[in-house]
Amino acid sequence: MRSTRPTLVIVLLVGLFLAASSAYIVSETNQVVITQFGEPVGEPITEPGLHFKIPFIQTANMFEKRFLEWDGFPNQVPTRDRRFIWVDTYARWRITDPLLFFQRLRDERGAQSRLDDILDGETRNAVARHDLIEIVRTSNREPADTAASELEEAETLDPIVTGREQITREILGAAAAAVGELGIELLDLKFKRINYIADVQQDVFARMIAERQRIAEEFRSEGQGESARIQGERERDLAQIQSEAFRAAEEIRGTADAEAIDIYADAYGRDAQFYAFTKSLETYERTMDPSTFFILGTDSELLRFLETPR
Repeated sequence: MRSTRPTLVIVLLVGLFLAASSAYIVSETNQVVITQFGEPVGEPITEPGLHFKIPFIQTANMFEKRFLEWDGFPNQVPTRDRRFIWVDTYARWRITDPLLFFQRLRDERGAQSRLDDILDGETRNAVARHDLIEIVRTSNREPADTAASELEEAETLDPIVTGREQITREILGAAAAAVGELGIELLDLKFKRINYIADVQQDVFARMIAERQRIAEEFRSEGQGESARIQGERERDLAQIQSEAFRAAEEIRGTADAEAIDIYADAYGRDAQFYAFTKSLETYERTMDPSTFFILGTDSELLRFLETPR
């Protein structure tokens, strides 16, 4: 009785080990292909739950159901108008036929390598078939450049026929047929970055700087012309105001002189001698001080007033 207990324990342990080796769990995000000695057997398992396989003989190969990412390497690509640019793309894909995927690619690493060849090649072909302006623009809307739009001679962009979005759809359509044979569905592809190569960038920047300087010079020239016009109007208005002020001052001065002459004439007409006396006093006040010496003749009117003051 005692000798059967260890045997029973060993049998139970072996049974548990075999059960654990044969059972596997398929999650909501996975799908499984069972292989026996490296070759797939049966249909792929896509339903989540607990499943079983032959231990030590069969292997459960897990694959993702979720969307996967492909990030391409930046490539130097010539456009149809012979502009060399760097193109960086990314895409989203998923495994739709795990059995075919396993037979053709084995795992995700193989899929990424195969996508590199297909998507990079289709991107290069699509870029080479179009001009640069078709790749960087999506629509024919007017550029949001107020500085350039305010100029009458501002350059306008050439209209596009295809556009970036249509080019990405062309790449997606051409690549979808190739990846479909691998058990893969290509969901989306976008240009992540498009830029000139280093040698061309300096020339592009120089042209942009020259264009902005030309626009600035036109604005500066318009400003100088407007400033000259305003200065001319200011000088004209100033001269007109000064002329009117001088005329008004002369009229006031003439009126005052006429009134003064009338006053003088009226005063002289009332008492000529008193008028002469007051004028002489004014003369004394303006011409004489304690340090002044006068030499007067006997016939001087001033001497007459000094000798016989009134």
